[in-house]
Amino acid sequence: MSAATTRGRTARTARTPAPDRLCAEAVDLARAAAEEAAAPGVVGEHAGVVSEGDRVVTHYFECKDPGYRGWRWAVTVARASRAKNVTLDETVLLPGSDAILAPEWVPWSERLRPGDMGPGDLLPTEADDLRLEPGYTGAEEPPPNSPVTGELADLVDVEDAELTTRPGPTARGTIAAVADELGMRRARVLSRYGLHSAADRWEEEFGPKTPMAQAAPASCASCAFLMPLSGSLRQAFGVCANEFGPADGHVVSLSYGCGGHSEAAVMPKPPAAVAHRLDTVRVDEYPLHGEGSPEDRGDA
Repeated sequence: MSAATTRGRTARTARTPAPDRLCAEAVDLARAAAEEAAAPGVVGEHAGVVSEGDRVVTHYFECKDPGYRGWRWAVTVARASRAKNVTLDETVLLPGSDAILAPEWVPWSERLRPGDMGPGDLLPTEADDLRLEPGYTGAEEPPPNSPVTGELADLVDVEDAELTTRPGPTARGTIAAVADELGMRRARVLSRYGLHSAADRWEEEFGPKTPMAQAAPASCASCAFLMPLSGSLRQAFGVCANEFGPADGHVVSLSYGCGGHSEAAVMPKPPAAVAHRLDTVRVDEYPLHGEGSPEDRGDA
């Protein structure tokens, strides 16, 4: 019995109460309040009434302001228990279901799009950017704000000094070159996530699924204009060096292709049309119908 009573009370509490009669009839009071808050002639027809609680009702009026199409004036009125006078609570302008609203606010860090940066603009990266990772992650703890240990930094400086005083040595294979390739001179390098994101982005623009690649005679892997990248991306990407190609100066997938392939078949040129030449000096004799040639008639 107790459980049934509790369920019944819960159901009655959740049910929206009917609008109070006196508050629902106070349309003129609500309209006067809306017209006082708005400009003259902006408040339109009465659009309905909604019960907000016991003896609390909100009247809705259409808004005729051209700049607020679909909005409604909401005027809330109420009265005390056993009182017959209805009082005004508040008047606000609220958007309706078909109201024109401003776009949802987006943080600045999420607004930036490729190509938005201009000369002089700075784009700081977060400390926990998923695209980056520390440049040196050895077992020894590196100094603060530095990717290398002091000992390795000294070795790099010595190697640089030797390179400046000793002419002729190749840079590849030296300590400085290895440190540069491994990212030991940079505070942060591309993480695996950042590497894959860049690869997906490049392949989407200049990849094998583009219409240009589908119609190409061959892929970039066999093109002489392809300049391969270094590192792990060498096996999948390169830079196009064909000035007449659509991807000149861009990173392209090895599976990409275009009509500017270096080994594309040379199509034979169509024969040039010869201009017509008319002989206006020589007279061509043609026999008439039923007559022979001058030789057949015995003429000299």
